[in-house]
Amino acid sequence: MPSSMRPISEWPAEARRQITGVFTDSDHTLTTSGAITPDALQALADLKAAGLHVIAITGRPVGWSEPFAQSWPVDAIVAENGAVALIPVRPELVEGSVHKPYQQDAATRAVNFARMQEIARRILRDVPGTQLAQDSPGRETDIAIDHSEFTHLAADKIAQVVQLMQSEGMNASVSSIHINGWFGAHNKWEGARWIVRELLGRELDAEINQWVYVGDSTNDQIMFEHFPHSVGVANIRRFEAELTHSPRYVTLSERGAGFVELATALLGTRAG
Repeated sequence: MPSSMRPISEWPAEARRQITGVFTDSDHTLTTSGAITPDALQALADLKAAGLHVIAITGRPVGWSEPFAQSWPVDAIVAENGAVALIPVRPELVEGSVHKPYQQDAATRAVNFARMQEIARRILRDVPGTQLAQDSPGRETDIAIDHSEFTHLAADKIAQVVQLMQSEGMNASVSSIHINGWFGAHNKWEGARWIVRELLGRELDAEINQWVYVGDSTNDQIMFEHFPHSVGVANIRRFEAELTHSPRYVTLSERGAGFVELATALLGTRAG
């Protein structure tokens, strides 16, 4: 079946000129081989300098995200699939402080955390070969099983972990590197709506045509579904057969270089 994703070169210039904000995934979208490259970092800075809002939204934990919220040129990082935001208070400083609002209150988080640790232990016991993600100590509102970052988990084992999480009443999402599980109504889309209200005092639904989302894997599908302007970096093709909702456009390059393509496409409409 032919791909429904169109080359980013086919994204109309008039549509690109209307974009005022960028939501982006982090792993394998902004990052390459586990780190953000200088050209992707510069692309973030160039988008901000052009007056666009830039918000990263990721399955990574709050502990992993905090130093990047302090040092990357972004308005905020929404971590743990929409559960918590890290908003730079003094973004011009590498070691500035961050404001850290949550979608759930402290009592709810404490109860959920204890339940999730029990489920994590069950997964490790019942699904051979599973390992917690190495960034697990920084997680507050979810659990993560590594399937492609530092270990390889076969597709049937990934499906088994997802099924086990769901049988326990958890939400489950598979990113390019982890299987995330959590309790609560939040997800990337609800996290995006929440942060626009929290940060800008506005409703994302009312201005959705002015935002673009860029991602790389199956856990970005909810964003591809809701954003009329959506872009996949080229490594999204790894998951293409599994996507129910695909991005409208796709870059030529993978990972951070693909994000740079997106930024260039947006900034090119603002030249002069």
